Amino acid sequence: MDFEILIIGSDINAYYMARCAHEAYGKKAYMLAHSKMAFTHYSNIINIIYNDKIWDEKHFLKAINKFAKEFKKKKILLISSNETYAAFLVNNQLPENCVYNYPNKNILNSFINKEKFYKKYAKYNIDIPNTVYYACTSKSKPKIKGLTYPVIIKPADVVKYNHISFEGKNKIYKVHDENEALKVIDNIKNGGYDDTLIIQEFIPGDDSYLFDSVVYCNKNGIVTDMTFAQIGLQEHKKTMIGNAAILINGYNTYNIDVKPVIKKLKSFMEEIGYTGFAEFDLKYDYRDKKFKVLEINARQGRCSYYLSALGGNLVKILVDDVIFNKERKFKYYDDKVLLSFVPKCIAEKYLKNEQFKQEVLKLWNSRVNPVVYNKDQSLKRSILLWKVSRRYIQDYQNATWDNEVDK
Repeated sequence: MDFEILIIGSDINAYYMARCAHEAYGKKAYMLAHSKMAFTHYSNIINIIYNDKIWDEKHFLKAINKFAKEFKKKKILLISSNETYAAFLVNNQLPENCVYNYPNKNILNSFINKEKFYKKYAKYNIDIPNTVYYACTSKSKPKIKGLTYPVIIKPADVVKYNHISFEGKNKIYKVHDENEALKVIDNIKNGGYDDTLIIQEFIPGDDSYLFDSVVYCNKNGIVTDMTFAQIGLQEHKKTMIGNAAILINGYNTYNIDVKPVIKKLKSFMEEIGYTGFAEFDLKYDYRDKKFKVLEINARQGRCSYYLSALGGNLVKILVDDVIFNKERKFKYYDDKVLLSFVPKCIAEKYLKNEQFKQEVLKLWNSRVNPVVYNKDQSLKRSILLWKVSRRYIQDYQNATWDNEVDK
């Protein structure tokens, strides 16, 4: 069966999915993009269609329908790089030749809105940090009951939060006392965010207590592919906190048997009937020896490319499932793979966990970087990647995120 791949979005996530398509099938994927972004604009492995109106759902659907009509004799695999476009897909009737794999509307909405997520899934067999909620429409002070400082403050509605801009805006905030918390909350409210804020216990430990798990649930809701990686360093730029910069799959420095948590996460996804890719953000809590789920992205995450490096090409997994209807047995990928977005000097200087650092340096020559592809090396792209590498050095030098162990 002949098919085309249409990736929606133009960020790093979108780029490595195009890379996966090129690695699997040797052809260019199509990309529907709102605006030019460097990682994809300078690529030679993508056919890019720009449309500055696709943030609007009506115009988004017009663009999808137009593309589907142009390739009406082919199946079209739709892949979103963010939750906004994924919601547009599941909320609407699409042309018959378009296929995708995302969870249904109710599950997707419950993953996108963090308040709904924590409240809805607290009864399931996953571990969640202690959390309180504050409505930004309230005129009273937040009541932070049962939590001790430092605490994490983050928006419940990430999509709404991403569409506003204000001075001092962070992706998430770590605050150390009530006065700091009140200042942060007031700034967010004055910046135009009017939904719920999540106020959550900060689980102690540096970045190496963070873990990542990529999961694929087929169209029938069965988990077929799963990873589990220790993060050594996250991005420290204020708008990027929560994104892994360095991780190693199939490895952890705490001598933890991760099979029980793999089983727990797998059972959870199948119990709720999830479909498609998801990425778990977790942190290991040494106090009770539990992996706490910080959030689950209802799509492949920014660093999920390492699944492809392990032999599980993300696009091929989707194509085999939703286009060719191939059955796939469950596979847990426990081979060791190092992923790094940052240059070696960053790893040497900023990794706090010495054992993890030595493993990173040992694996460095075989590392993967989702945006560095040897079959996509134009001069402009090579210059771009060099600039990105230099920019990382400045970002870490200027970062305000506290990566010290809170013991």
